Amino acid sequence: MKESLQVKVREQLGSRQSRRLRASGLVPAILYGHGEKSISLTIPDSQVKHAVQHGARLVDLSGDVTETALIRQVQWDAFGLEVLHLDLSRVSADETVEVVLPIHLKGTAAGTREGGVIEHVKHEVRILCPVVSLPEHLDMNINALHLNQEMTLGQLTLPAGAKLLADADEIVVHCVKVKSEADLAAAGAGGAEPEVIVKKKAEAAAEA
Repeated sequence: MKESLQVKVREQLGSRQSRRLRASGLVPAILYGHGEKSISLTIPDSQVKHAVQHGARLVDLSGDVTETALIRQVQWDAFGLEVLHLDLSRVSADETVEVVLPIHLKGTAAGTREGGVIEHVKHEVRILCPVVSLPEHLDMNINALHLNQEMTLGQLTLPAGAKLLADADEIVVHCVKVKSEADLAAAGAGGAEPEVIVKKKAEAAAEA
């Protein structure tokens, strides 16, 4: 589902003006693409936060500009709390775009009832996808994942017409055995002596 953003064209540019805009509840943005002139915009902060928090990729722009756009980049402050700037690119309904989407795990792995724990290794993936099919994220159902098994990018269900732009054999999630306290203690006790200690023992023996 697309989010709607109310935009206004901004004439005054520069970092000082951008700080003033943010202080007044507006987020600076730029719209580019399709060989057309780039346009500097402002968008209400509340609308930007709502779109970003919901993982929106496609947005409908209205107001001074009427376009369908793709959120290409979100610039955050140093604490990752406030959006400082948005990069938007024009898209059309018949276009195919390259995007990076988050991977969400769904369900409960069978391996968790077999003494295993889930490790989510790969959290996002790059795909080529028609705009009309573009989702906010990709889901991976892990119900059938057993102990000592893994699931890869190639097992993701992609939107209609989409293509994976990554190694299909790359692991997304696996289920591994939970190590007991005894296993951890044994691993710690079985380690080799540090090199410096071994060296000192050898030197002491030579002196004797």
